[in-house]
Amino acid sequence: MTIDKACVECIINQSVKVAEALLASPSLADELTSTVKEMSSNFSFDDNPPEIASYVYEKMAQIANKNDLYDEVKELSTRKALSFVPLLKDKLLSSNNKLLTATKIAVAGNVIDLAAAVEFDLEEELTKVFDTEFAYNDFDLMQEKLSNAKTVLIIGDNVGEHIFDYMFIETLKELYPHVKYSYMVRGNPIINDVTLKEAKEAGFDKLCSLVDSGVNTPGFTYDRANDHSKRLFDSADLVISKGMGNYECMSESSRKNICFLLKVKCEVVASSLEKQVGDIVCKMI
Repeated sequence: MTIDKACVECIINQSVKVAEALLASPSLADELTSTVKEMSSNFSFDDNPPEIASYVYEKMAQIANKNDLYDEVKELSTRKALSFVPLLKDKLLSSNNKLLTATKIAVAGNVIDLAAAVEFDLEEELTKVFDTEFAYNDFDLMQEKLSNAKTVLIIGDNVGEHIFDYMFIETLKELYPHVKYSYMVRGNPIINDVTLKEAKEAGFDKLCSLVDSGVNTPGFTYDRANDHSKRLFDSADLVISKGMGNYECMSESSRKNICFLLKVKCEVVASSLEKQVGDIVCKMI
């Protein structure tokens, strides 16, 4: 999906969030915002939002002289997510439908999104998600595809959320042990998206095959991926895509058997899905 006018304002607002995360001086904050506003006049409406974000965040990183603009915030997100793990493990142990419970946990974690126009509280989401129905509900179809799959690729999204993805993959391995699982991350720091650094710290390299996509966008942009990632994406029996950025990049993909798991956090994605902001989605294409 390509950018909407609303995306332009959202991306400009993200420069304010970056300045706040950096505890930027007034002069640096002004430079970040004014630069992004200036760039916005040349945004191409043929690009999707993650592609636009890649240009903007690269420029902001140069201005701030900082490779990972959200490194400290990502560490906090990880610690917060880890604090919920014991509770969620108990939830899984007592569940009558472990796959559904693990899927809901993975989707609830998707609220950790520093680029979102609307912010949600993680603790509140984890409290209510188990009693919330998928607004777009292809869960049974996803379950059917898992039962018949030999290879599954999970494309991660944000740091903090990746802790819940780990629990999701643990459950998948328990329920479908015959499947080979891969977890794909971004090629370099972009917004608060998960990279090899955070994935290795969480132990994904011991859980499954851990893959660096090579992309510099907050979403899996096929044309920017390395050859290995392209082959993996093309050949996997099932791709499970986490979050809005990946949806924005892949919603019009020609390949089949992609399952989008996400929390709707902006009106543009809500319109694309014909759902509401705040809905949770399990959508197969």
